[in-house]
Amino acid sequence: MTHSQIIDIMHALVLKRFSCGVAFKELKTLSSECADVIGFGGHTHSVLIEVKVSRSDFLADRKKIFRIHPERGIGRYRFFACPDGLIYPEDLPNNWGLIWIDAVGTPIIVVNPYCVALNGNIWNGGFEFNKQAERDILYSALRRK
Repeated sequence: MTHSQIIDIMHALVLKRFSCGVAFKELKTLSSECADVIGFGGHTHSVLIEVKVSRSDFLADRKKIFRIHPERGIGRYRFFACPDGLIYPEDLPNNWGLIWIDAVGTPIIVVNPYCVALNGNIWNGGFEFNKQAERDILYSALRRK
């Protein structure tokens, strides 16, 4: 499964099952991180998906400024997505979710720290996030239309 294929799967998942009315793939602005997938719903609901297809990429991700200082990052709710078995729950940074993609492209929610049920639709908690960076992303997306 390639990085691009997983991004497409996650984009569809965010729109269909994660309460987001709009979502973007690999949209970058000057003032924020480049999310593989970012979805937005009502109020302060935003979901960040970081796709990893290698263990070394996952480990290098820890050094990003947005991981060291989570409040500077985007996404109230944050997940890593990867081929099944690449990342394990015990590998996750605090408060992150995990989604595995099986060999046929089916997403399996392994960890969802924001819902009582893994596939639930009532979201709680999450991160303090960079509201200005999220506004910049939305503005950038609207300008491209």
